Amino acid sequence: MIPDFTALRAIGWPFSAAPTAGEWADIMAAHPDARPARVVEQHRSGYVVAEHPEQGFSVESLPEWQRPRLTPEKRPAVGDWLLIRGEPEHKPKAVALLPRRSTIKRAAAGEHYGQQLIAANIDTAFIVCGLDLDFNPRRIERYLLMVQGGAQPVVVLTKADVSGGANGDRANEARATLAELDAQDVPVCTVNALDHDSVATLHAWLGPGMTAVLVGSSGAGKSTLTNTLVGSERMKTGAVRENDARGRHTTTHRALISLASGGCLIDTPGMRELKPTGEEDLAESGFTDIEALARQCRFRNCQHDQEPGCALRNAIAAGTLDARRVGNYLKLDSEIAGAAERLAVRQAQTTGEKVRRSNTAKRTPKKTPKRGAPKRR
Repeated sequence: MIPDFTALRAIGWPFSAAPTAGEWADIMAAHPDARPARVVEQHRSGYVVAEHPEQGFSVESLPEWQRPRLTPEKRPAVGDWLLIRGEPEHKPKAVALLPRRSTIKRAAAGEHYGQQLIAANIDTAFIVCGLDLDFNPRRIERYLLMVQGGAQPVVVLTKADVSGGANGDRANEARATLAELDAQDVPVCTVNALDHDSVATLHAWLGPGMTAVLVGSSGAGKSTLTNTLVGSERMKTGAVRENDARGRHTTTHRALISLASGGCLIDTPGMRELKPTGEEDLAESGFTDIEALARQCRFRNCQHDQEPGCALRNAIAAGTLDARRVGNYLKLDSEIAGAAERLAVRQAQTTGEKVRRSNTAKRTPKKTPKRGAPKRR
C-alpha cells in the first residue's frame, strides 16, 4: 500500500512527502513493504494508530515492547510514528519505531527511578492554567521544566470569563506575575476556552503538519479547550470543586485529535506530580535571568543562603527579584541534582546487567558425556 502523504500531513507528518535523507529515510528504506502510521492512543493492552484523520485501528506491538523490564520511555507513546505492515482490518504489525523529533516526559512516581513519556514529536506544548484558584506560577515553572524536549512552550491562561468584570484585573495580575516569560520568548495567552473567537489566538501553533499537546492540572480547562478547538464535544468535561478549583480526571488517557486547521492536538490527563528526570536544564526553563544573575555571586559555589556577596539575595532585598520564584528555582535545582544521581545509578546498573549477560553468553558450558557412551582414554 502506497502511503497517502497528504492524509499523513493532516495528522502531523513533518514532511511534504517521503523523506529522502536522514534516519527516517534510512529506516523506511530498510522496510520497503511497510508504511508510516501515527500512534493516536496508548492503552495498557496496546496501541491505536491512524493513517488518516478520524481513523484509528489497533496494531500488533513488537515483542520487545511487551517485555516487563523495558523502560517506559523506550516504548511508543502518543505522537510517535511507527512503520506498520498489513491492512487495517486485519490488525497490522508494527515493524519499527521512527526516531523522535521531540519528547515531553517526567520522572515516574515511586521509589525507583523511571521515566514516563507524555507525548512525542510535539511542536508546541500548551501549558494550561486557570485564572481561578488553579493559577499557580510555581506549577507553571515546573511544567516549563518538563517541556525541554524540543517543543515550544506556550502558557495558556483559561477561564478569562470567570468572576464577571473582575476577570480583566485577574488576567492582568497573572500576566504581570509571568512577565519574565516574555523576555524568554515564552508566549502567554489569555483565553475563554468556551469562546471560539477567543481561542483563535492559538491557531498560530496549529497549522498543517503541526502538533500541540495540552498539559495542566485537572480542572484547568484542557478538555473544554480541546472541544472548542475541535468544534465538537470530543472530550468529556466536568465541574471543579469550589474550595480549590481542582477537577476530577475527566480525561483518562492521552489521545491525538485532528483539527480542521490541519494541525493535531493531544489532550492529556491532569498531572498531580511533576518530578524532574535529572536531564533538565534550568537555564532553558524560564529561569534564564536567575541563572545569569547567579553567575555574579562572589563565590562560585554560592548556595544563595547566607553567603556574603550573593547576587540573588541582593536582588531580592532590592525588590528586583521575587523571593518565591528564587525559592522554587533552588528547590527545582536540588530535585534535578537528586534525580540526576538516581539516573546515573540506574544507567550503571543497566550497563552492569548487560555486561553480566554478555559474559554469561560467552561462557561455553562444559559438555558431559551421554549416558551409556564410552569414556575417552
